[in-house]
Amino acid sequence: MLIGAATPADHAAIVAINNHYIEHSVATFDTEPETVESKAGWFASFDDHGPHQLLVARDPGVAGYACTSQYRTHQAFDATVVMSIYLAPDQVGQGVGTALYEALFAAIADTGLHRALAGVAVPNDASIALHRRFGFTEVGTFDEYATKWGRQLSTLWLQRPL
Repeated sequence: MLIGAATPADHAAIVAINNHYIEHSVATFDTEPETVESKAGWFASFDDHGPHQLLVARDPGVAGYACTSQYRTHQAFDATVVMSIYLAPDQVGQGVGTALYEALFAAIADTGLHRALAGVAVPNDASIALHRRFGFTEVGTFDEYATKWGRQLSTLWLQRPL
């Protein structure tokens, strides 16, 4: 497995992974399938060397991705990122998530960041365990603040110093 910065050639596979979770889980609160075109702004928000990076695991196709995104647009939050990770369904439990986060933390190590945040829709024991393994601690839960498929959804928020 090779891990590196996402390229335009990876975009369709990333969108396919997202669409799987949009259609089959509450891991994302998105409700409508995405396209490469609809995600163009999101893809453009990343660069290969700054605090906002998008990495993919290739084995040989895209097995998953992890990214650091802007938390909020206020300048006061420039040293804070939100981390996200999604795996191709057949790659769950194969060590891909661990490898992606190891590479992502290494990639952002010297970018001046101070804090990483992660929001995990609950229940999701595997994602919570992954984040705890990487030193995230629980901050609190936004209880039933979103709705998908007629269900009220909650998110556990975690943080980690960088």
